[in-house]
Amino acid sequence: MQPWREIQKRNFTDIEKLISFLELDESMVSKVLKHPKFPLNLPERLAQKIQKKTLNNPILRQFLPLVDETKIEKEFLADPVSDLCFLKQKKLLHKYTGRALLLCSSACAMHCRFCFRQNFPYETEEKLFTKELEEIRQDPSISELILSGGDPLSLSNRSLQELFLHIKTIPHIKRLRFHSRFPIGIPERIDEEFLAILQTSPLQIYFILHCNHPQELDADVCLALKKIQRTAVPVLNQAVLLKGVNDDLPTLHSLFSTLINEGILPYYLHQLDKVQGSSHFEVEEKVGLALIAELKKSLPGYGVPRYVREIAGEESKTELHPV
Repeated sequence: MQPWREIQKRNFTDIEKLISFLELDESMVSKVLKHPKFPLNLPERLAQKIQKKTLNNPILRQFLPLVDETKIEKEFLADPVSDLCFLKQKKLLHKYTGRALLLCSSACAMHCRFCFRQNFPYETEEKLFTKELEEIRQDPSISELILSGGDPLSLSNRSLQELFLHIKTIPHIKRLRFHSRFPIGIPERIDEEFLAILQTSPLQIYFILHCNHPQELDADVCLALKKIQRTAVPVLNQAVLLKGVNDDLPTLHSLFSTLINEGILPYYLHQLDKVQGSSHFEVEEKVGLALIAELKKSLPGYGVPRYVREIAGEESKTELHPV
């Protein structure tokens, strides 16, 4: 078994054990949702960064189920970006011209409480991508394939290698893009076998990290990302604007400056996708716009991400600008 699999087994998946680890008092425990529909999944190394005896921690807020999730809001939907309308096969989404998204796995390194695919009906029986790859092969307009999920790094190196071998036989696919949160929670996943897969691929690969707060970045995480960069794979970051996590100027400035100091380009800052149970994370657009305006005053242009939201049916992400 690959070593990172053993590390993954140490994730907190039992809420009572996490409550005990964090030393939460009764008043705090009363705010925890004990039986969430979307289960707890928090890597041990992230849990170790969380301050004890408080719920007001930017890492904890992203992963601990709270009773706030039971609040019903009309605009917050099970499928907020209409993924189901764009399924071409059970594991293939095709929303935008020129690129398609392969749902590589239902598994993730961690469960973010604001995940817009937490209700997605993943295909888990069929492990191969035969129908999906044939659909892509028949559409020469697709030049880029996005590996997402879940998280594509939930696949074993052997499965990834086999997938790469099939993809490279499709002549019109020129670019591959990873969307992953794995390095944040289990940086050991970036092992030598995976790096070799990146290095031997004839396609141009891009690695898109998901990191929302500077506390998620540490020496081990940055080293893992640097290893990816050394294979000539550009690393970019996308973040979600989250109330109580990163909705203030010092936090975002620290996040984006830390990223560019590591050679990682801030790509997108997403307005929250309105998935059921996530309304307590929503930040008003005017606040996000003001934050971006302030960031432009103190960071280089390449250090300020595009502030976007996804609107179902649009031909791309919609960049948000002041009215």
